[in-house]
Amino acid sequence: MASQEIEILSQALARLPGLGPRSARRAVLWLVKRRETALPALLEALANVGEALVECDTCGNVDTTNPCGICADPRRDDKSLCVVEDVSDLWALDRAKLFTGRYHVLGGKLSALDGIRPEDLNIASLMTRVEQGGVDEVVLAMNATLEGQTTAHYLSERLEEFPVRITQLAHGLPVGGELDYLDEGTLAQALRARRPV
Repeated sequence: MASQEIEILSQALARLPGLGPRSARRAVLWLVKRRETALPALLEALANVGEALVECDTCGNVDTTNPCGICADPRRDDKSLCVVEDVSDLWALDRAKLFTGRYHVLGGKLSALDGIRPEDLNIASLMTRVEQGGVDEVVLAMNATLEGQTTAHYLSERLEEFPVRITQLAHGLPVGGELDYLDEGTLAQALRARRPV
C-alpha cells in the first residue's frame, strides 16, 4: 500500500486525459524512483507554466504571450480563419502544418443536454473578426459529433450574412482504415461525401 501522499498524487494524475488509475500509479512510481532528477524538473516546469500561461485575446489560444505566437506570426494568411472547438483541436491542426491561416477557438460546443448555449461560447468575437473584413474563408473544423455538427450548422447560418466562403472539414474514411472495422456513422458519411475518381 502506498502512503496517503502518493495515493493523492496518483488520483490527481488519474484525472488527466488519457491516464487511468493504473497508468497514473506507474507515472508516480517512475517519478518516485527518479525523485532526485525528474521530480524537481517537473515541479519547476509546472510552476513556470502555471505562472506564464495566458489566453490570447484575439483567437482564444493558450500561450505564454498575448497575442499568441500564431496570431503574432506575420507569415500567416489573414484571409483564412479556422474555427475549432478547443485549444487541443487548434494544436492538433497546427501541428500538422497544413493550415497556414488564422484560428479562432470557441471554447466548447453547443449542447442542450449540458446547457451550453451560443452566448456561452466565443461566437460574438468570431462574428466581430469576420465583420471587420479581410477574411475570405471560414473553415468550420468541428468534431464529427452530434454537438460538433450542431455547432457547425449554427455557425454557418450566422456567417451567411457575411461575404465569406464557409467550408467544413471532410469526414469519412481514415487513411489506412479497413471497412469492416469502421462504425456505421463513419461509413455513411464516407458514402455521402463520395467523389468522382
